[in-house]
Amino acid sequence: MSLSKNEIEQAKKIASMQMVSEILENIRGVIAKDRKQKQPLILRINEGFIFNIARKAIIERDSTFLMAIAGESASGKTTLVKNAAKACVKSDTSNVYTVICCDDYYKDASKELNAAGSYEKLFETGFSFDTPDAIDLALMKKHLIELKEGREIYSPLYNFVTCESKLDTVLKKPAKLLLNEGLYVLHESLRDIIDVKIYVYTPFEVIKDRWFARATSRGKTGLAAQMQFHDVNQTAFRHIRPTMDIADVVINGMTSQEYIEDFIQELISAIIDVTKKAKLNHKS
Repeated sequence: MSLSKNEIEQAKKIASMQMVSEILENIRGVIAKDRKQKQPLILRINEGFIFNIARKAIIERDSTFLMAIAGESASGKTTLVKNAAKACVKSDTSNVYTVICCDDYYKDASKELNAAGSYEKLFETGFSFDTPDAIDLALMKKHLIELKEGREIYSPLYNFVTCESKLDTVLKKPAKLLLNEGLYVLHESLRDIIDVKIYVYTPFEVIKDRWFARATSRGKTGLAAQMQFHDVNQTAFRHIRPTMDIADVVINGMTSQEYIEDFIQELISAIIDVTKKAKLNHKS
């Protein structure tokens, strides 16, 4: 006796929920293993986040997944994203992600810098590179929406030494996974389009050492660096650290790059193994 259309649809729903349940258990296993590490990657995680990943992987497999990774300057956001990308490549999923960096959306401040004559003089005017107003969040949101809708965009390219922004420069293609990283990717104006909110936590003293090491490569040394770091710390207290409270996941910024890559590979495998098994069962 053949099944009715409703019965077939019901059977598909049951099978999908069984796959979601299996992925949930696999992910929980990866996280439980992580907790036993001396420097675990996951410091805090919401159960809803795990379910959201599993549901997206099975029930909404054709939809785009926007993952926003925030944290203080020099906390390790870019390192996390780069190693996540490496894990995707090793897992043969290199065509499913696109990275959008908040740093690329800094507003052009080259005229202000040239008029001031130096970073020290610029900072004396009260100018800040570390508030939400310094970044074109509206343009970044527009681009993220376009990518989620399946359209290519050209992101800006920002020069941290000259403070010049070149619009419509770098081609970004739509993908299954959008990784949006930067200081203000969890800003309230962006939250309605984010699927998963991640915050990278790193102790202050480590951030300070990393920040000054990086500042030199961006043309800021001596008094200019000290002035900006003071502003970085003050604006982080007001604008960035509070977003840790609304994050789905809090990540340890002290974890090694190798471990980040290994963990994310395990996480990807926890999902892919179930989907591959489902495809084999469907064929048979």
